[in-house]
Amino acid sequence: MARILLGLGSNIGREHHLKIGVQALQQLDPNLLLSPVYQSEAVGFDGDDFFNLVACLQVNIELSALVTYLTEVEHKYGRVKGELRFSAKTLDIDILTFDDRNGVFDGITLPREEILQNAFVLKPLADVCGDDIHPQQGKTYAELWRDMADQMQPVTQCELQLI
Repeated sequence: MARILLGLGSNIGREHHLKIGVQALQQLDPNLLLSPVYQSEAVGFDGDDFFNLVACLQVNIELSALVTYLTEVEHKYGRVKGELRFSAKTLDIDILTFDDRNGVFDGITLPREEILQNAFVLKPLADVCGDDIHPQQGKTYAELWRDMADQMQPVTQCELQLI
């Protein structure tokens, strides 16, 4: 059984697409945990604000199968293969951690670097699993958030119910 942390984001039909993303994740783990939803400015391009959250799942799945599943979900709901990294997104689902793996696995760097770079990733991580330890930093996500919050772009918690 793997403990997986995923980041979800959308800036096109934000609430609708995040609900669809959460429903797709519930197919893998009906008991998944969700962080609050946060609104943040687009990073790396001019665009509408994003809604972001983190989901914590406990599932019996291989990393490669998870990548395939998440890619299919993204594409089913409007994600275009090969689109620019910094662009508007209907639904973006990123694998942040997969157990305590540290390194490159199936072409994915784990833990995902954006955890330490973006408030819209680190803040929801601190909310949903603040006592978990970052596989490289040796600190909890709550500690990392306290250490870095003032250096990151602002995020605002939204009152969305996705389940």
